[in-house]
Amino acid sequence: MKWIVLYLVVINLVAFYLMAEDKRRAKKQSWRIPEKTLFLAALLGGSVGAWLGMYLCHHKTKHWYFVVGIPLILAIQVVLAWMIGGKGYVA
Repeated sequence: MKWIVLYLVVINLVAFYLMAEDKRRAKKQSWRIPEKTLFLAALLGGSVGAWLGMYLCHHKTKHWYFVVGIPLILAIQVVLAWMIGGKGYVA
């Protein structure tokens, strides 16, 4: 269990960093982090970090697919965690 928590902490920090770094690069008109990389980090468990990065860094908040997609990924992950945790598993 502690490895799962550690993994989630790390992947959320990575997702947050990617959002913040992409925002920094956007301001500098530099090479950008691909959007699919940002979504992949969220899909791999970093949806909280990606969501926080979006709103704390004011990044990708005007793109509907981020505004809808990141919270949707988070909601699905919460439901899956709840089901896997045995609280609502329906066989």
